Amino acid sequence: MSENNSIKPHGGVLVNRITQADPTGLFSITITEDLANDVENIADGIFSPLEGFLGQQDFESVVSRGRLANDLAWTIPIVLDVDEETASKMKEAGDVLLKNPQGTGVAILHVEETFTFDKEKTAQGVYGTTDSSHPGVAKTMSMKDILVGGKIDYIQRPEDSEIRKNRLTPLQTREAFAQAGWKTICAFQTRNPPHVAHEMLQKTSITTRDGVFVNPIIGKKKSGDFVDEVIIKCYETMIKLYYPENRCKLGTLHTEMKYAGPKEAIHHAIMRQNYGCTHIIIGRDHAGVGKFYDPFAAQKIFDDYPELEIAPVFFPAFFYCRRCLTYTTPKACPCDDDEKEQISGTKLREMIQNGQAPSKFILRPEVAKVILDHPKPFVD
Repeated sequence: MSENNSIKPHGGVLVNRITQADPTGLFSITITEDLANDVENIADGIFSPLEGFLGQQDFESVVSRGRLANDLAWTIPIVLDVDEETASKMKEAGDVLLKNPQGTGVAILHVEETFTFDKEKTAQGVYGTTDSSHPGVAKTMSMKDILVGGKIDYIQRPEDSEIRKNRLTPLQTREAFAQAGWKTICAFQTRNPPHVAHEMLQKTSITTRDGVFVNPIIGKKKSGDFVDEVIIKCYETMIKLYYPENRCKLGTLHTEMKYAGPKEAIHHAIMRQNYGCTHIIIGRDHAGVGKFYDPFAAQKIFDDYPELEIAPVFFPAFFYCRRCLTYTTPKACPCDDDEKEQISGTKLREMIQNGQAPSKFILRPEVAKVILDHPKPFVD
């Protein structure tokens, strides 16, 4: 594994699909906000080596083997689903303008093929289940019947907004890491505001590395998750007040959570390798939901992908022990549970909904204030 900030992108080349192409006169379709984000992620190389939406051979290989047809690691299908009539029109048009929900043309899709797919087989392959109570399975079963494969050319970014102000491309992160003098960078994936235990986990990771790249996912989440604005503001507050200068970089990743557990852990690692990170923290039940995955499945799956240049860093859960007087883990703490300051996500949400601030050993008071002051901190 590379030990400097020139770590290679996944597949060896950082994809760039940004162009100045003229879309005048093209047949157009409107895509969802999350798909528009993923088209931008393709263009910027966050999804390197993908240059567009998966064709049939790659799609079926990803579902069945967790690899592209050329054997390169890839675990989450990046696809465009449409109905039969639209697919026919797209194939006939050849080049199709993709518009975001605001009506802005963001990219041109060069249609290479259209194909049907087995939704149950897809759900089983990606999520390990066909249970429709899993949000990823429910999304798969609700997809339209035809997938459209082909490369994209990106022509227009959305307007700047508060939610996009921390969005960074791999070119920008690699330059930022180089300017900071960081050679070893540990990525931290999150969809939640920072518990103090998360902060301590991040700080522990940089005691032997140069910096941490905090990379919250911004995009569609399940009901009960924290809203994006709260997550960003909480991290901005924590980093400003509790991090030494030049040791933590915040950048948002705009994509949809899939809740695919181990398969998504690999996907998260690949994206952070493309950003230029040398390591990624993989915690207990990474990207899981409910009881669908073994708590350590997301760590074990890395044995199947030894070729990744980014190295996983496995941590057990952190908590504060009142008897040991420190943040620690079950591996290092001999004390009973009643000595430990820890809280479930469900209990934390209940406290916040009731206007209660958790213990300062669980949430920094300034972070708790950000959440409590927000009119709607959770996704409906």
